[in-house]
Amino acid sequence: MNGVIYTVIVTAVIFFAAACADLLPPEPEPETVLAAPIEDLTSQQLNSHIVGDKEFGRIFGTTDGLGPTFVSNSCETCHVGDGKGHPLNTLTRFGRYNNSVWDPMIPQGGPQLQNRAIAGYPAEQIPADATGVTRLMPPAVTGLGYLAAVTDAAILAMADPNDDNGDGISGAPNYIDPPDYFEPMPSHQPLNGKYIGRFGRKAGAIDLLNQVVNAYIEDMGITSDFRIRDNFNVQAGLFTGDEIDDPEVSTAVVNNVVFYVRTLKAPPRRNENDPDVIAGEKIFKQINCSGCHVPSLATGPSDIEALNSKTFYPYTDLLMHDMGYELDDGYTEGTAAASEWRTTPLWGIGLAGDSQGGTPFYLHDGRANTLKGAISFHGGEASQSREAFENLSSDNKEKLMKFLMSL
Repeated sequence: MNGVIYTVIVTAVIFFAAACADLLPPEPEPETVLAAPIEDLTSQQLNSHIVGDKEFGRIFGTTDGLGPTFVSNSCETCHVGDGKGHPLNTLTRFGRYNNSVWDPMIPQGGPQLQNRAIAGYPAEQIPADATGVTRLMPPAVTGLGYLAAVTDAAILAMADPNDDNGDGISGAPNYIDPPDYFEPMPSHQPLNGKYIGRFGRKAGAIDLLNQVVNAYIEDMGITSDFRIRDNFNVQAGLFTGDEIDDPEVSTAVVNNVVFYVRTLKAPPRRNENDPDVIAGEKIFKQINCSGCHVPSLATGPSDIEALNSKTFYPYTDLLMHDMGYELDDGYTEGTAAASEWRTTPLWGIGLAGDSQGGTPFYLHDGRANTLKGAISFHGGEASQSREAFENLSSDNKEKLMKFLMSL
C-alpha cells in the first residue's frame, strides 16, 4: 500500500474513533449501577447468572404464550436496569372482606388485574363488588438473595407484636399459605401450616421461587410447571384465548431467573464519608426511623458461599407495620391487616429516579415524588417518627435527606 494512502487511512480511523468516543455517553460509575452480580461467584454460578439475565430480559409475544391477559411482556419492562418500576407499569390488585375474612376474589379474576390483553381478547376490569383496590409499584430486584437468606428466627427476633418495649412500633411477620410446590428450608419456622412472607409490598411471597412464579403468570400470563393454568378473562369464559401448549416456559427457565435475582448485588452506597451524610444517619436513628428500617441484617447458612453468613445493610426488618389510614387501601394478603405494609428496604432509594425516567416515585403506589412527601404519609406506628421529623430544623432535615439519598 502506498505510504501516503496508508497514513491517510490510519489518521482517518483515529479521527473517527475519537469522534465516536466524544459522542458516546461516559461509562456509568460503579456506585450508580444496580444490574451486576454479587462478587465472588464461581464460574458456574456466574454462567447461571448470565443465563438468567437473558431470560429476565426476554420479551414475550403471543406465539410464546403471552397472556391472553397480562400486565407486561417481560420482567425487564417492569424492572428497568433491575431498578424500581414506573406508574405506567404499576400493578393493580383487588379483593374484598367477607365477614372480616379476606377474599382475594380468585373466581372473579383476582387478586391481580391484568389490564392488557392479546389482540381480539378483552382485558380484565375490576369487579364492581371489590372493596379493596391497591396500586403496587414494582420494586427494585437487587439484593434479594441477601433478604432470602435471612432466617425466620432472625426475623422473629425483631418482631414485637405487642409493643413490649413501648416504642410505639409493633412489627409482626405476615404468615402466608404456601403454594403446593413450596419446599421448606431448615431455617423456615411455620405457624399453623403458614410460612413467613418476605417479598412483595405485603410480604405475600415466601421465597424467590414463589415471587418469580407469580410474576410469570400474574404479570405476563406465562405458565410454568409450578403454575400450569393460564390466565383468562372470566367475562370471556373459562380457558379462552390461549392456544399455546403449557407450560410456556420450562422449569429450567424459572430456576435460572430465580438464580439471577438471587445473585444480583446489593444496591451500592454513595458519599458515605460526607459529613452531612454521617450526621443525617445519626438523625435517622435519633428519630427512630431505624425502629422499622433496621440498618443491618445477616444471612444464615447458604449454598452460595458469597451469600453465606454475610452482614448487609438493607434498612428493613421484613416485618409488617400498621401505617395508619393514610396508606390503607382496603387491600391485603396473608394474615396482615389492610393498613399493614412490609417495611420497604431503603437501600437503593437514592437511585430510584434513575430507573423511573428521572423523576422518583416513592411509597407502594408512587404517590410521593419527594422523600419529604413520602415521610408525610407515614402514620400509624410511624407517627412518632414523622412528628419528630417535622420538628427538625431545616438544616437537619436536609442532612437526613442527604443520608437517605446516599443509600
